[in-house]
Amino acid sequence: QVQLVESGGGLVQAGGSLRLSCVASGIILSINTMGWYRQVPGKQRELVADISSGGRANYASSVKGRFTISRDDTKNTVYLQMNSLKPEDTAVYYCYADLYTISRDNHWGQGTQVTVSS
Repeated sequence: QVQLVESGGGLVQAGGSLRLSCVASGIILSINTMGWYRQVPGKQRELVADISSGGRANYASSVKGRFTISRDDTKNTVYLQMNSLKPEDTAVYYCYADLYTISRDNHWGQGTQVTVSS
């Protein structure tokens, strides 16, 4: 069984930084795209950033220039470095991975809360 476990969320003042990590564990043959979504109550989950197996990164326009996504395939881990945080970045952040076990599927973490105070 595959598990994705996020860490690194918390409370930070506006202008501050946080680094999120997400580790995938279990019987994993290969990982394609990994990424981060976020969700606030009453709104749809939205893509923050993702990164392909080849290292190509894609960002939401609202975070471009402030957030950086990276991955370490030796550790099955994806990171999200968040700088210049704004109150509107407050959300639950979920990581996901498009990966192969005995079949190809998307797997999600349980979410980590990020709160940015003004």
